[in-house]
Amino acid sequence: MNTRAARAVEAAIQGAGRGLRQARRAASFIAGRWRRSLQFRTVVATLLLTSLALVAVGGFLSNQIANGLYKERFGQFQSEASNGLRVIKEVFRDTTAADRDSTDRLARDTLDRLGAPGADAPRQWLLSPLPGQQGYWVPALASHKAMTESALIPPELSAAVAEGEDQYWAPITIPRSEATGGLQAPGVAFATKVTLPPDSTTYAVYIIYDLSSMQLTLDYIHRVLWIAGTVLLGIIGAIAWFVTRSVVRPVSQAALVSEKLAAGELQERMEVRGEDEVARLGASFNHMATSLQDQITQLAQLSQMQQRFVSDVSHELRTPLTTVRMAAEVLHEARTDFDPVNKRSAEILYDQVERFQSLLADLLEISRFDAGAAVLESEPTDLFQVVKHVVDGAQPLADNFGSDLRIVSSESSCIVDADPRRIGRILRNLVVNALEHGKGKPVHIYIASNPDAVAVAVRDYGIGMSEDEASRVFDRFWRADPARARTTGGSGLGLSIAVEDARLHSAWLQAWGEPGNGSCFRLTLPKQRGGELKVSPLPLPPRDRLPLPLAAGPSGAAPAEVPPAGPSSTVQSAGPSGTVLADVPPTDVPPTEVPPAAGGSTPDQQLKERSEIQ
Repeated sequence: MNTRAARAVEAAIQGAGRGLRQARRAASFIAGRWRRSLQFRTVVATLLLTSLALVAVGGFLSNQIANGLYKERFGQFQSEASNGLRVIKEVFRDTTAADRDSTDRLARDTLDRLGAPGADAPRQWLLSPLPGQQGYWVPALASHKAMTESALIPPELSAAVAEGEDQYWAPITIPRSEATGGLQAPGVAFATKVTLPPDSTTYAVYIIYDLSSMQLTLDYIHRVLWIAGTVLLGIIGAIAWFVTRSVVRPVSQAALVSEKLAAGELQERMEVRGEDEVARLGASFNHMATSLQDQITQLAQLSQMQQRFVSDVSHELRTPLTTVRMAAEVLHEARTDFDPVNKRSAEILYDQVERFQSLLADLLEISRFDAGAAVLESEPTDLFQVVKHVVDGAQPLADNFGSDLRIVSSESSCIVDADPRRIGRILRNLVVNALEHGKGKPVHIYIASNPDAVAVAVRDYGIGMSEDEASRVFDRFWRADPARARTTGGSGLGLSIAVEDARLHSAWLQAWGEPGNGSCFRLTLPKQRGGELKVSPLPLPPRDRLPLPLAAGPSGAAPAEVPPAGPSSTVQSAGPSGTVLADVPPTDVPPTEVPPAAGGSTPDQQLKERSEIQ
């Protein structure tokens, strides 16, 4: 028995849970439709407001009809009852009956005349001795057996009749009525006090009107109002749906066409019907789309012409430039035999030819990206070894600037699916830029990884850059100070090429800077080709305190600890290889997320490998 009860309870709980889940799904579906569909919101709001209006109007009409019908019938009932009660009172008062039988017959004959229908409603009567009467000849009489029940007459009405001589009335509930199929029916009772022999015994006589026919009329009216309201609500809902559909459908079509236009399907147009406002909107939209298509096509053609021009010019300049470079090399090697003026001229010529060749190589590489001809040759690559190779190549430049170039990492190997040539070019750009703008201060290369990505951040503590400058640092040929002579930097296309290389890897290349506190560039690569990046393993900028001891750089010099940008608490923890890391939060300056664009500075010409971009 207990097992069956437990199973029943468990089944009831499971059923309630299923019902609750279904209710939640239905509520979620309705909420979603409400948020996404203007037509649904309009139709539902129209139905709700119409329902409220119909309920208010229906209630008002029902109340007015009931009051009018009741007042009219009540006036008729009151007039008939008043006359009947007055006649009965006079007959009983003037009777000459002297025995029980004649008095009983007189009472029955007189009251039976009240049983005839009056005022289009059944009418009944009740004669009842008042409390405290003794020795009366006529017992309680009624036109219907059920009328003798004491619960029929309200106590207030009985008390008023017993204490007064006037006529009184009160609403009552008739427990049984043939007109209502045995159900309770409303009624109204009129009463007064009468006297009968012997010795003027007092009785209360009641005339009761059955209002069931009037109640049925009101119920019928209510049903008609409900049916009419429901039909009207359905009609209004259908009208609202049709009207909103005729308005919302062109808007939905315009939204769909706009999405296709944004996706590059410039030939898409709206369907225009009629000559109304919606049709004019569609025609204007199509005219706008045609104009945009023409302008985009024209700009695309101009862009192609420009790219072709740059590519053609760059290729055409390669041959004469090679000749000029050979001549410049000959003059540069023989400069010791020249006088001081010609010697300096030969050196300047050699340097500028080298710079021109670097610029030409960068232009050719940019033209490949613009033409979509750049190809990613990815292979399993140890990023740590790529960074070490870049550091080895940049060490002479670091020694020239007096900067301490070091790798900061607890990693010993980071394998990624990448193109080592392009990743190396990105890192060379970042490292050489950091050295050129680091003002001889340390430059640190941070490496970290997580299960999905590897990040390399190049941090310098030099002149830094503002938020606006960080947002433009990847633009082609952009310089923070246009008036500054190009004594440092390359062609101005290095960072734009780096952005394009990062884009081929589905990687992030981001910049952060603070005037006087240096700058930081962070490259985040997915470990697998085509992987999606969600978070970078390194903050931007990385934590400012260095590992103790640092991973040794090529020079093997002891590291110098760089203080953080502001006061902070230090919590030490051991890295995987036993390196103690000082954990300091990054500075409060937010990083600038730089979208892939173009432009920037390139490494020193002594470090650039010409084979990479030719």
